[in-house]
Amino acid sequence: MKEKAALAQAFDYYDAVVKSDINRADGVSKNPERVKRLMRSFARNQGGQVPNTSIRDDIMANDAKGVNEYTVASYIAALKKIFVIEDMPAWNPNLRSKTSIRSSDTRYYIDPSIATAALGIGPKDLLNDLNTMGLMFETMCVRDLRVYAEYLDGEVMHYRDKSGLECDTVIHLRNGSYGLAEIKLGGQKLIEEGAANLKALAAKIDTTRMPAPSFMMIVVGVGDFAYRREDGIFIVPVGCLKF
Repeated sequence: MKEKAALAQAFDYYDAVVKSDINRADGVSKNPERVKRLMRSFARNQGGQVPNTSIRDDIMANDAKGVNEYTVASYIAALKKIFVIEDMPAWNPNLRSKTSIRSSDTRYYIDPSIATAALGIGPKDLLNDLNTMGLMFETMCVRDLRVYAEYLDGEVMHYRDKSGLECDTVIHLRNGSYGLAEIKLGGQKLIEEGAANLKALAAKIDTTRMPAPSFMMIVVGVGDFAYRREDGIFIVPVGCLKF
């Protein structure tokens, strides 16, 4: 019963955003069907550095009248004003190499339940599609990490460079200290991939110009306790994150 109530609440909130809340953000009436298509595209592209032009193309695939990039930008701005979406900025450390860093923001919903409603899916759908489940889990972890980081006067960013190396989240505090964190739904193979990414990024940082990371962490979906591996990387079930 609780699951059904939570799912209904998510869909009710989504309907309110589409039909009325987004219009109150800037006082401009918007096409509800375009809002739905935009939110669906945004949900599919969570965790990616996707330009507005790509989202526009998604909308135009089912919009006979067409839509321009300015309209897409105005819809996205309205969703940000009512705290439905919040992009994540890129982190720019001092590197030993001259690797170019991709500075585009990463797209995220404030809460994954809004994304599932935008896609019209529920718990059973997620269990049958672990790729989508992984995206929703990442969004949930980003939400939680942002809450904890803000409490500590910090922010959460992402890292990606043109060599293909990326890190899901970098928790950076005002005092200059920071930690690197990957988000993996679970499984030893994915954990090892995350650990390799963390160590590769840590090796690129020029520690003569900035401190080394205070910690490296992989947030996972299941587990009763957190632990530290021999290489120093913490494995932390999402349920263990707390103040």
